Amino acid sequence: MMTPPVLCLAMTSTLSLPALYSRALANASKASTKPTIDDATQDIIQSTLSDLGKVSSRITALSLFSENDTLDDISTRDLVYLTVPFILGEVQNRARITDRDERMSNLMQVQRRLKMFISSLESYGIVPETERSLYAQLPVKDAAKRREIKIKQYRCEQDLRNRIETVRRRRMQLPMEEQPSNDFTLVLSLLPSPSAESSAGDEDESDTDDILRETSLLLLRLYYAHACSQLESLDQELELLGNAPRLPSPPPDERRRKANDQEAMWRLDPTPRTGEGGSLLDSNGKPLQPFTILPAGASDRSHLQAQVFRSSHRLPTMTIDEYLEIERQRGNIIAGGGRQSEEKPTSSEQLALDSEMDGTLFGEAKAEEKRQKDEQWAQFKDANPKGAGNTMNRG
Repeated sequence: MMTPPVLCLAMTSTLSLPALYSRALANASKASTKPTIDDATQDIIQSTLSDLGKVSSRITALSLFSENDTLDDISTRDLVYLTVPFILGEVQNRARITDRDERMSNLMQVQRRLKMFISSLESYGIVPETERSLYAQLPVKDAAKRREIKIKQYRCEQDLRNRIETVRRRRMQLPMEEQPSNDFTLVLSLLPSPSAESSAGDEDESDTDDILRETSLLLLRLYYAHACSQLESLDQELELLGNAPRLPSPPPDERRRKANDQEAMWRLDPTPRTGEGGSLLDSNGKPLQPFTILPAGASDRSHLQAQVFRSSHRLPTMTIDEYLEIERQRGNIIAGGGRQSEEKPTSSEQLALDSEMDGTLFGEAKAEEKRQKDEQWAQFKDANPKGAGNTMNRG
């Protein structure tokens, strides 16, 4: 059962800022594990973008961050909201867009969000100068130097990830054998749970606050590295899209004229009909009423009607068995051979078997035939004794 839009809007307005951001991060994590091309995934992405837009609006309305603030002025609980532009860019980049111009416009928006995220971290001094200089070296044309920079960046990211996992284990957020599934769950783990919000004033959280602040700062530095890498990839994709040839399309006026001509060809003007026997065409040859062209004979009509849904190729007129029978009658099929032919008696053997059928005319006829055959064979052997044809060793 779907929730009415008015009810969804009311529920969203009653959610706290951490709860709204948690819902957006959970949906983003869910969408990251599914194929981007699916419609269901795109629905989740659009819902996530809507929630993230509301989170960004609330942050602006609450004035959580100011250009005049320093890093020490920002509370630990608010540091996590510095990731909103980065998360917005990541989710927006997963939106399915097929049109080239729309894709380029979407990539430019993602670029603006990532640059805003990088600028905010640099203005608050969250990222050390060594890391800023490391990611400011690209792009480099030299392949060897570029590879060396990439290796340093990778090692830096891995070091940040290991430090984040160590601090989170100290905070008892992550068992030793588990690992976070993606970057969205990392941010989600920094947000307070509803139980933590209700019991926040009942216990001293000074140690937990220090660990949470350290984790948030390390995570922001890690996302700074990701954002710099994403900007490089976006620049390359924008360059490819900008150099791609445009699909040829006819001028708008020509397409409109062809569409109007096609519509006017098949449209019937509503004209008053005085009777069934009225004229079908006007003076210009344009149809005035619907009509069907049929042959004169009913048999021709049935014949044509039967051919409407037939295949475009010629259909077979006989089965394979019928065709093989005709070929066998023509003598084009050679029979015999194999085990069946080996077990079948020869003509002499069959004649001997038939001659043994005593008491029948057929048996007597076969016996006489066998006698004559034996007599002819005896006469042949008398006329041609064994070895008569051998002239070897006879001078």
